Amino acid sequence: MENQFHEPVLLHESIEYLITNPGGVYLDATAGFGGHSERFLSKLNDSAKLIGVDKDINAFNYCKKKFENENRVSLYNTAFTDINLISKIEFIEKFDGIFADLGVSSFQLDESESGFTYRQEAELDLRMNKNEGIPASKVLNSFSAEDIADILFKYGEEKASRKLARIITEQRKKERIETTTQLKNLIEGAVPKPYHFKTLSRVFQALRIYVNNELEELKEFLDKSVDLLNEGGRIVILSYHSLEDRIVKGKFKYENLECICPPGTPVCICGKEKRLKLVTRKPVLPSDDEIRSNRRARSAKLRAAERI
Repeated sequence: MENQFHEPVLLHESIEYLITNPGGVYLDATAGFGGHSERFLSKLNDSAKLIGVDKDINAFNYCKKKFENENRVSLYNTAFTDINLISKIEFIEKFDGIFADLGVSSFQLDESESGFTYRQEAELDLRMNKNEGIPASKVLNSFSAEDIADILFKYGEEKASRKLARIITEQRKKERIETTTQLKNLIEGAVPKPYHFKTLSRVFQALRIYVNNELEELKEFLDKSVDLLNEGGRIVILSYHSLEDRIVKGKFKYENLECICPPGTPVCICGKEKRLKLVTRKPVLPSDDEIRSNRRARSAKLRAAERI
């Protein structure tokens, strides 16, 4: 049943790198439809605790039903940046493992009402939580061409960002851009056919990241996660594009440093504390077999680090 929503990516590797204490306290910061969480629980004993977090109400409600008879699980419908508040509510001082899968679920991509896909017509929203922030349609209908271009370039790494922004602002003078299909048709009319898929993916990614403030939330989440890890506890992150992976790699690398004084400084004066040990020097990638069975795994990268 759950595979119609989301097939967990790098599942065995996630378990291997995350769980070091079968009786520990763990956080699945992106519980989704419970694929990873369910397998984590199968490796934990009866004294363990698993906290699941997801801001998507559909995912939260599904997990409530899925784990209704599981007394080791507590669930929260909120952003993963609230993990410090959740730890206080649960009287958890530190976690033995923190996990996050930063991908958008198959359900969100395939379900037209969620507005995440350009494959079906839907309102151009792209928010994980419809009660927060502004929909993508408002960005396209009210922001300046320069601001739209900046969003497409910064969050989608789209080289034709200025051209697309100009076309968008010209089109909205004729009619408001309110649906995924309108934006899809606009983009397909602006770029050659061989580039349709990649351009659409980059534009929708950029808008989704912007309206959900994903990169800033990721930075905040990583900062809090390191603070909330037990000694020997691990943090495991699955990312799917270079912007996310760059942030995760940079955070892990920074926390692995013992000193950040300028080169040539005779005595360390920075007071920097090394807090993480890299468990994965290079990102762990899905196997060819996994990519063949789950195409959405093709861009996944797993990084893991351990609190010292």
